[in-house]
Amino acid sequence: MLKKFAVPIIFLGILTGCASTTDPPEVSTTSNELSPPVELITQEEVENAQSNWAQALISIGEAEDPKHRASEVIDNLYNYQDGTVLFKPTKASDIPFRETKEDALSYFVGGKIDEDNGFALEPWADIRFDNHNFILREDTASAAGIYYFTSKKTGEETKVEYTFGYTRDDDGNLRIEIQHSSLPFSS
Repeated sequence: MLKKFAVPIIFLGILTGCASTTDPPEVSTTSNELSPPVELITQEEVENAQSNWAQALISIGEAEDPKHRASEVIDNLYNYQDGTVLFKPTKASDIPFRETKEDALSYFVGGKIDEDNGFALEPWADIRFDNHNFILREDTASAAGIYYFTSKKTGEETKVEYTFGYTRDDDGNLRIEIQHSSLPFSS
């Protein structure tokens, strides 16, 4: 059995530059010393981003100038200014994807797109997230689950399925780069 491994060990020694089969290969730590430690986006950060989004959406319906407030919300929470946002709102069917800030603004307060009635103008009394699971990485994170919208007018609760994707901006804030919402399937 020793003979079976003698050749591969010697060959390994040649490949790694070891002088003999008993010397361990030298490992360079230079690249690790120059790189800062990798910090993953945490579940708590995602949950805070969700809470901020919910409160911001509610604030649009309560604002004296909802269009201005919606514009601020989009600028602060979405990543339109730095990249592509994949936004598929719940109540969008004629134009299901909102590729620009103006398209998102139309969805939240109405205007540019005919089918938009101003989703954020309901107004909403409460929005709560029930996360199914998370994918947490260094500069991106995703969450999927169900969120519940409670109407301030009727008290009715609407159940909506979602997937949100976040990216960390240069200031360390999470910004939405993916949002897909849909009503649960019914047969």
